[in-house]
Order: sequence, then structure tokens, then C-alpha cells
Amino acid sequence: MHKVYINIGSNQGDRETAIGRAVALIEHLCGSPARRSPIIESDPWGYESSNRFMNMGIVIMTSMPPEKMLKSLLDIEKSISSASHRDGSGNYVDRIIDIDLIAYDDLIIDSEALTLPHPRMHLREFVLRPLALLWPDWRHPILDLTAQELLDSMTSL
Repeated sequence: MHKVYINIGSNQGDRETAIGRAVALIEHLCGSPARRSPIIESDPWGYESSNRFMNMGIVIMTSMPPEKMLKSLLDIEKSISSASHRDGSGNYVDRIIDIDLIAYDDLIIDSEALTLPHPRMHLREFVLRPLALLWPDWRHPILDLTAQELLDSMTSL
């Protein structure tokens, strides 16, 4: 079994219901319950919007290989909302649901389909704060810092 960290966000519609539905579908997919962080609110990252995000981190166990896990998470995302996360120019837009595979054990993967750990996780407080609560001993396999150390370095700037 593999330990996986996933971040789920929403800034449109009934945000809490969309996140809850995503968690339930991920739990069904993996056949195990997820440990859930509290929901936190954050401003959009990478674009301007007046719609704040609700974010939740989850840690779940799975036997799925990473690439299959990513595809399954994208399928869950599409089942909740088929709207794109980007506009015609490639810029981020508001969304009903966003599911990101952040870490899969301590694997490092850099392929066309998947990059693990998530390449921008260390820049996003809404990813690090729940991760530090749920998986405090997880160490970024490239940066060699725990989630809490990454969070502390971000918030001390």
C-alpha cells in the first residue's frame, strides 16, 4: 500500500459540497477512508478572482500505481465538473473542483504525464498547511525539508 497526499479545492458553486463529493469518490476509488484536514480558505493562486477557494488536504492509502491514480483523480474531477481549469489563453480560471496529486510516498517522478512531488507545492500555503497537519513526517524528496519546514520558510518571508 502507498500513502498519497491529495489537495482538493473549489471556488465556485457549493464549494463544501463539491469537496465532500470529491473526497467520497476518492475514498470509494481507494477502498479506504481518508484522513482529512480542516477546510481552509485562500485567495486564488496564479490568477485574479474575487472568489476565494476552500481547500482540503487528504491522506489516503492506495495500491494503485501513481499514473493510474492521477488518471482516476482526473476522471473524478471531470465527473464533478467538466469545465476546464484554464481559459483559451492557458490562464487559470475559477472552478467548481480542482484535485491535485501532491505526493505519493516519497517518490520522485518527472514524466510527460506526471510530476511528483507536485512541482509548485512548496509555493502554495493552501497545500503545505494541510499537509503539515496530516503527514508531519513527510519529507520533500528533492528539497529535503518537511512540510512544516517548507511552510515555516514560506510564512517567515
